[in-house]
Amino acid sequence: MSFLDRFRNQSTPDGGSGSADPGSTEDVATVATGYAQTASKLHAFNRYEIKYFVDEMKVPELRQELAARMDTDPYSPHGGYPVTSLYYDTPDLRFYWEKIEGLKFRRKLRLRLYGEPSDCTDDTPVQIEIKQRVNRVTQKRRIALPYGVAQRWLNGREEIECDPSQSPFVNEVTTLIGNLDLRPMVTTGYLREAFVGREADLGLRVTIDHKVHGRDRDFHFASGAENRFILPPKLAIVELKANERVPYWATDLTARLNMSVIRVSKYCQSVEAFGMAPRSRHGAPELVLPAGYDDRAPTDVFGTVTPVAS
Repeated sequence: MSFLDRFRNQSTPDGGSGSADPGSTEDVATVATGYAQTASKLHAFNRYEIKYFVDEMKVPELRQELAARMDTDPYSPHGGYPVTSLYYDTPDLRFYWEKIEGLKFRRKLRLRLYGEPSDCTDDTPVQIEIKQRVNRVTQKRRIALPYGVAQRWLNGREEIECDPSQSPFVNEVTTLIGNLDLRPMVTTGYLREAFVGREADLGLRVTIDHKVHGRDRDFHFASGAENRFILPPKLAIVELKANERVPYWATDLTARLNMSVIRVSKYCQSVEAFGMAPRSRHGAPELVLPAGYDDRAPTDVFGTVTPVAS
């Protein structure tokens, strides 16, 4: 039985059959558990995203305010869940420069793991994702595959089996890799807390990303290689994501906490942190690690997050 047949015979996290609607771009059904299920609920979608940075000292107040109006993602444990992404780019960093130059249409390819990197095996479900920007709208399309299969496809250029409904996406990724000679460039990782809107704000999602770090080599998720902070660990990245509009109370909250809108890309920060490209003029000085700072991430970077006292 092929991996695809095996996955089809398994139930989806919400108890469904695992079958995809014809013509849709959905995750291949996998048995996700715990915080890994947060990805299984997100398929192809369009939305607006606004990014901020916030001092970790203000996170408890932000968390309290969000909890009063939103629900905690049911699959997000206290303190957050690990997210690790491997980004692909051309030898001359085409996707990086498209972001820096602010092209109205741009995209990037990444391989994403939800869960502890040290636990990743060839059978672990991962997300292969194209994230693109069209004017002000962010679009994401992705499928889930076992990590070993994803590696053979993206890195080994091997053909893979897929459901007919997945063929357009799989063909697009295969064409991008072949035509642009895409290869792994850097990783990013962080601990993510997630909140989801309720009632009138059902389309709203807010995430808080802590301890943002990365590396530029030894790309196997479970390699145990050294990571480095690519943003000062005293700062968390907050993203407001909405289908149509961000509610007034959310923008008012960011103003009260002095959270400034910032144009930051974790991928670009990682590229620049490892000297692969000069630091962007568009980056905020607050996001640059001070000279002489020991940016090596501790080995327990994905350990338990201890809330900062108010």
